[in-house]
Amino acid sequence: MPTYISHITWTEQGIRSVKDSPKRLDAVKKQLKTLGGELKAFYMTQGTYDALLIFEVPNDTVLAKLLLHVGSAGNVRTTTVRAYTEAEYREIMAGLS
Repeated sequence: MPTYISHITWTEQGIRSVKDSPKRLDAVKKQLKTLGGELKAFYMTQGTYDALLIFEVPNDTVLAKLLLHVGSAGNVRTTTVRAYTEAEYREIMAGLS
């Protein structure tokens, strides 16, 4: 399954209810499982972003559903990138002419 990394920033609403953040994370984990994905790692971070999620989902359509579901709650904003494993990276590089 493709791997994605989401940088998470709490909104004003999200920071006001930050104590509920662990429950929201549990809900995301459940939603991922329902959509056929899996949370690989979660980190609370310092700096530009408040948290980082590393997860797998079957495809971009599922990714869009997940991010729209999470974003519609209004507690976080996400910036998400596709991540490639070392094996995928090497395959891409080997295919260059």
